[in-house]
This record gives sequence, C-alpha cells and structure tokens, in this order.
Amino acid sequence: MAWHQITVTTTENTAPTLADFFDQLGAVSVTYMDAEDEPVYEPAIGETKIWSNTQVIALYELDTDISGIKTAVFAQFKADELQDWLEEHIDDQEWERAWMEFYKPMKFADKLWVCPTDQEQREAGTVCLTLDPGLAFGTGTHPTTALCLEWLASHDLTDKVIIDYGCGSGILAVAAVLLGASVAHAVDIDPQAITATLSNALKNNVADKIISYLPEQFAPLQADVVLANILAKPLIEMAQDISALVAPNGSLVLSGILAEQAQSVIDAYQPYIVFDPLVQQEDWIRLNGTKLLPVRAE
Repeated sequence: MAWHQITVTTTENTAPTLADFFDQLGAVSVTYMDAEDEPVYEPAIGETKIWSNTQVIALYELDTDISGIKTAVFAQFKADELQDWLEEHIDDQEWERAWMEFYKPMKFADKLWVCPTDQEQREAGTVCLTLDPGLAFGTGTHPTTALCLEWLASHDLTDKVIIDYGCGSGILAVAAVLLGASVAHAVDIDPQAITATLSNALKNNVADKIISYLPEQFAPLQADVVLANILAKPLIEMAQDISALVAPNGSLVLSGILAEQAQSVIDAYQPYIVFDPLVQQEDWIRLNGTKLLPVRAE
C-alpha cells in the first residue's frame, strides 16, 4: 500500500496542536522529527520534550483529499507557523528490513559480536549475539549500550549471576549469558521490553538462563554483576536500592549518563561503590566500580 505524506516545520509550541489537528483530519499516523539536529536529552518525569524547530509528519491514505487537508491547516494556523510544507507519495516497503542498510555487525573487546539476522559472524574465539531492532531500546549502536557491551566483553563472566536493571531489548542480559554468565535477571518497567527480552533470548538460544520481570514481580537478590543502563535521574533516585543488588566485592555498571551528570551520580553511590575512572563515548559516560565490603563492628 502507498501513502500520502505531509511534512511541515513548526515551533515546539505549535507542534503538538498541529499534530492533533492532523489527527482530527484523519491521519493514519503523526510523528515528530528534529528539523535542526538539536539534541534532546533527559526530560523530567511525565514531561515530553520536543525540538525548538520540529518537523511534524502526517501520513494519509491515498484516497485522501490532500489539497483539502492543506486548505484546512492553513485556515487553522498562521502562515509563519507552517514552514517548508512538503507533500510526498510514499511507496510501501518492507519496513522491518529497511534498517539493514544502516545496522551492521559490531565487535566489542575482540570477544563479542552483535549482528543483525543473516549477518552473523562466526570468528574463532568470539561469541555472536543476533539482534534485530524492535520496539524496545538497545541494539548496541547507541553509546550507552555500546559502553556496557564493551565492559561485559572485557571481563570474565564465567558462572556469574547478572542483573540487568532496565533491560530494554535484553541485549545486555543475552550478551552476559553468551559470555559465560550462569543466569541473568532482566528487569524493566515496560512490558514491551519484557517481550523483546524473551524474544531475543529465544533467538540466541539462552532462554533457559534469562528470567524477565516487571519491577513489581522482581524479588531483590544480590548478583555478581549489576548493570543499569537507564538515565541519570532514576539512577540517582534509586542509588541505595540498586547498590543493594550488588553482592559484596561485586561489580556495578551504570550507563545512560551525560558527562555533566557524572559527578552527581558518583556522589549518590559514594556510600556503597568505589568507582574506577569513568569511560566516555561521545557525550555519554559509563561508571563501573566495586561494591564496598560491609564494615564489621569491633
């Protein structure tokens, strides 16, 4: 099936109203895109951030009167609020494979490959994780995930117990098991992440070693390695709870942290964790360290 696509650039204040209006006019879908390569990082809880100049993209079925849509939109909004109006005919395609042009095999620490389906690498001395992009975050292409994969592939995980807190696609839990962990407990607030994790565990033949939970289903335990690739704000708020999941002398790996947020995260974990020097990739950093031994009373 083919589609009519309308793209128009507007301000962050007008974008939500324009998107709602497109929806009222029968759009099949309405999405936002950045018009000026402006990064948006961590929103407050309950807040949706968009860009100062935002492209609003509306998709309509082919029998839609697009000229009527344009007339209605320009009657509802001021002309200076609607920049770069563009109408396109979009042919249908196999969207689930379109990403293959951009997603290629990646290697971490000379030990771990992350590959899309049909591009698996079978190099001696390495393991290969097969993963295709889906609804849940985590393919290894983003620096926050890549930093965690690099840590996993650089350490001996033989028979280790792992907790992946905020598991997304399950990529870290699956990688840990492929690298020798005995079991990985994968926790996420999003049911789609649980579904994705189970699917990727099955795809990589490690479903018997990965247990997935929503937070309310997870009974806290202590693990040899705890990974939390989320965002600085929840990492800080949950510092005591996350640290409690790490066994004494165990390892904690934190990611999803911007460079300017690192010290605040370090301060929150200082009572519990001794951190190694931070590792940075682009604007993002990884913090990894060791759980302090409990102080014995004399």
